Amino acid sequence: MVDRSYQCKDVLILAYQSFGVLFGDLSISPLYAFKSTFSGNLSNYQSEDVIFGALSLIFWTLTLLSLFKHVIILLNADDNGEGGIFALYSLLCRHAKFSLLPNHQTADEELSTYHNPRYSYRNLQSPTVKRFAERHKKAKTALLLLVLFGTCLLICVGFLTPAISIRSAIEGVKVRSSELHYGVVLIIACILLVGLFVLQHRGTYRVAFMFAPIVILWSLSIAAIGVYNILKWNPRVYKALSPYYIYTFFRDARYDGWISLGGVLLCVTGAEAMFADLGQYTAASIRLSFFCIIYPCLVLQYMGQAAFLSKNFSAVSTSFYASIPDSLFWPVLVMATLAAIVASQSVISATFSIVKQCYAIGCFPRVKVVHKSKWFRGQIYIPEINWVLLVLCLAVTVGFRDINHLGNAYGLTYMSAMFVTTWLTALIINFVWGQSLVLALLFALFFGSIEIIFLSSSFIRISKGGWVPLVLSVIFMLIMFVWHYGSRKKYLYDLHNKVPMKQILTLGPSLGIVRVPGIGLIFTALVSGVPATFTRFLTNLPTFYQVAVFVCEKTVLVPYVPQKERYLIGRIGPKSFRMYRCIVRNGYKDVQKNEDDFENDLIMSIAEFIQLEAEGSGTLEGSVDGRMAVVRTSEKFGKRLEISELERNGEASSSMPPTILNSSKSHILQYLQSTYEMESPGSTLRRRVRFKLQPDMNYRDPNVKDELLELVEAKQSGVAYVLGHSHIKAKMNAPCLKRFVIHVAYLFLRKNCRAPAVVLNIPQTCLIEVGMNYYL
Repeated sequence: MVDRSYQCKDVLILAYQSFGVLFGDLSISPLYAFKSTFSGNLSNYQSEDVIFGALSLIFWTLTLLSLFKHVIILLNADDNGEGGIFALYSLLCRHAKFSLLPNHQTADEELSTYHNPRYSYRNLQSPTVKRFAERHKKAKTALLLLVLFGTCLLICVGFLTPAISIRSAIEGVKVRSSELHYGVVLIIACILLVGLFVLQHRGTYRVAFMFAPIVILWSLSIAAIGVYNILKWNPRVYKALSPYYIYTFFRDARYDGWISLGGVLLCVTGAEAMFADLGQYTAASIRLSFFCIIYPCLVLQYMGQAAFLSKNFSAVSTSFYASIPDSLFWPVLVMATLAAIVASQSVISATFSIVKQCYAIGCFPRVKVVHKSKWFRGQIYIPEINWVLLVLCLAVTVGFRDINHLGNAYGLTYMSAMFVTTWLTALIINFVWGQSLVLALLFALFFGSIEIIFLSSSFIRISKGGWVPLVLSVIFMLIMFVWHYGSRKKYLYDLHNKVPMKQILTLGPSLGIVRVPGIGLIFTALVSGVPATFTRFLTNLPTFYQVAVFVCEKTVLVPYVPQKERYLIGRIGPKSFRMYRCIVRNGYKDVQKNEDDFENDLIMSIAEFIQLEAEGSGTLEGSVDGRMAVVRTSEKFGKRLEISELERNGEASSSMPPTILNSSKSHILQYLQSTYEMESPGSTLRRRVRFKLQPDMNYRDPNVKDELLELVEAKQSGVAYVLGHSHIKAKMNAPCLKRFVIHVAYLFLRKNCRAPAVVLNIPQTCLIEVGMNYYL
């Protein structure tokens, strides 16, 4: 009984918190749904039956697409608790091998988050369908394009939602001040939008506690206003909940009624957020919030607006604000503006997350992802995307003088994204849930046919604003696909030109060069073999560090990789070579740590590997992939080496014992380094630590102690990051289209995106770049 009450308490807390993130967009749709529905020729049909028919359409659209599809069905299609288009794609890639990521390893499938126990029957799908999915690359590419198109649509939602929500909220002022000029409303909306985007870099952790009360108060307020209008204007409006009025609506309005569906679909804008942001909450908490507050409040509000319009049809262009009692007008206007800001904030944060996920799987140019420890888990900020969204948001706000055109663009974008989700969910039903192909097709045909009807109406409005998100989505998708194509070709070139191990082994422990104190981290996309970057470095400068670590940071199609399973460590060559390979596995929603934590974790992981290797492979806890093993799972981790944190002046903290190892650098180099750090204010902010061996640690093999000592001494001498500085060219005999893609499109994106060192948070003083020519 205690455990159950504790679980209920958690569900209630999460349900309360979900209001401020998931339902802001959905809850403000009454501001513009009826207005957009009657924006065309449907305004000529001033009868009660048409009003009731529009209400019946809104009610059943909200019920079928929001309640049944998203809340009841789609919330079950989570990926380790995460939702969204990438969660569906990740599930499909893991269960049907749709993935196009080039550096997949068998060890990745042994991650604790890779397989979900609920899908233990994942291999029951049709062998024929499974073989088709695994063998045909065109099917994999088609799925990737579908996912990219869906994410591009959601990026468009990222700037359309703030534009239409804030502008719709502000336009309520014109109801009480009819002489107010249109430009004043536009200026107020633009000021709020600029302020919203400018403050994104500060995060929302300080004011997030206000989001949920705002949305709850807003939802209850519009429900109360709806009840007031029902009782005052038309208590018979409940009859409109019958689907019979949908029949009478199309019987009377015919073609004009079909055209109006482009406005009806605005009642479900925001439904995707319930699934996309599932990771921060639980399905039970979202269902509780939706069933108890959001759904009944929205239904009551739409019924109230319909009751008001049935007696005041001339006020259809301002139906929401016109139906508010005079004494409540200004408080409701303030709450509407605040609710619009909350909805916009949630959508902008979701857009950052979507772009980060595209970047994680190699389908977006390099961007800087900012995450601060005091922010919420998963909350990130991407400066480039923030300013692009601001520019586009201001452009559509000012460019669309008629807000109905903005509604056309918004509705078409959201419904297209929902259509993509429907077909991905159908694939989930068959490939992941193990249900029959017939059931998957029935799901796709039922919900897909409803969405196609709405889309067909929206396509008629393409010339009235709908073309904007379609054009931008195509542009975004071309950018993503070009980047993915160029990155994949570059990886295949590295794979083809990697150095054979036989050639490395013949060089001996010194590799035929001078080994100097320090650690060299060679970054590569390869999970096996020695990259050509390393040999190019040795060709131009025949010396390298005493410890060489080949680092591969890659993405596994899971949302998060547990920290204890993140590092996959192995050797390259015999022990005397002092060459290691470290594969850092990240999920598509993982946020990268700063370089100081990465260095320290890497050293600790290598030390753990050295000791576990000496104890015997039979004691390794975790998966083994050839000569590589997952570390960080041993209970002794963190006890192999002691860490003492240094103050900024270089002395050890008083709470830690001082290290007994001295740096291998000469006095001149140490003097130059200290001088540079004094002159560089940024370098003094780095967290500096020293490692030393545990004094009471017993070693069976004395060589292990020597190797650990050498590793610690190398860390004391310094860490250098070696990155390839590639020059991309197409082959001379390449087709014209490929030459255009490589020489124009891909190179343009490379020149105008972040440098690899910036994305990896590598300090410039530790960076070494090696030039390489790539002929793709």
